[in-house]
Amino acid sequence: MLNQQRRIPTVLTAEELMDKAFHRASKIRKEGSGAFDGKKKTALAKVTASGDIVISTLDGYLKAFPRLENTEDFYPQLVDLVVGLDSLKKSLGALSWASYRTERLKNGYLAMMRRAKDIERVESLRRGFYGRLSSVIKQISSDLVNVNRARNAMRQLPSVDPDKPTAVIAGFPNVGKSQLITALSNATPQVAPYPFTTKGIVVGHMDHRWQTFQLIDTPGLLDRRLEERNHIERQAVLALQYLTDVMVFLIDRSETCGYPLEKQMALLESVRQGFSGLPIIEVESKADMSPAGEGRLRVSAVDGQGMDELRALLSEELVKIAERKETEAT
Repeated sequence: MLNQQRRIPTVLTAEELMDKAFHRASKIRKEGSGAFDGKKKTALAKVTASGDIVISTLDGYLKAFPRLENTEDFYPQLVDLVVGLDSLKKSLGALSWASYRTERLKNGYLAMMRRAKDIERVESLRRGFYGRLSSVIKQISSDLVNVNRARNAMRQLPSVDPDKPTAVIAGFPNVGKSQLITALSNATPQVAPYPFTTKGIVVGHMDHRWQTFQLIDTPGLLDRRLEERNHIERQAVLALQYLTDVMVFLIDRSETCGYPLEKQMALLESVRQGFSGLPIIEVESKADMSPAGEGRLRVSAVDGQGMDELRALLSEELVKIAERKETEAT
């Protein structure tokens, strides 16, 4: 599903869709064996073209939207928070109905027009089809607006791959999370908008032999205790649970991050409870400027201390996850 939301085209309004269909149909001219035959063929082509444009446009929207059936996955959880899954599914269902209804109307009117014996009847049927088609699209006017609103919101969701083994970096602000991702990543991490925070989500990738793993820092989501969050933030953390395979929790014993060690440990305990059963690697950051602690792995993204050990430990955990996912898939 990576970047799939980026490929959703702009959804036209009902008026724009009908203008598109009728404008293209208006340009059609067909030759015939005589005046009546030419006008009839032209009318038939106009009905076919306008109906097909509506159908292909609506079907294009339906195909472009990612599948959201499994509501327990990360991406549908995010979509539900930002857009509302029930509302989106209802509107997509309305578009599907309109496409089906347009196909039925088009075929019915074409059959009647082919049997028509005079041009007045042919033109009357063409106008009738245009009216019925406009009525169908008018009925889904609000759904088209809703789908486009959803499309715009979904384009702002972070570009993460829920199928890739993922490590989430947690801890208070300024403990070195983004620096750590930069040090572990094979390229400059990407920063993308996130719908629940004031900062962007940081996404990096770490290579291990032939495999690539995902590293994520979500500023504003895991830097406060769960009980201190509002309803939307708690749901966001819940969504994050479906993405996280391994967590790396950073502790700054130097306290230069601005948070005392006692508060950092309280946050760690909150994360343990919120992500029960998840492997959590506890790491002391800023080893170049802080004393040793309680036997945890100590790292420094500045001078590289402990980074090889952390990379090996993290890779080992993520390889296990990848093997398990591959086994479950088969």
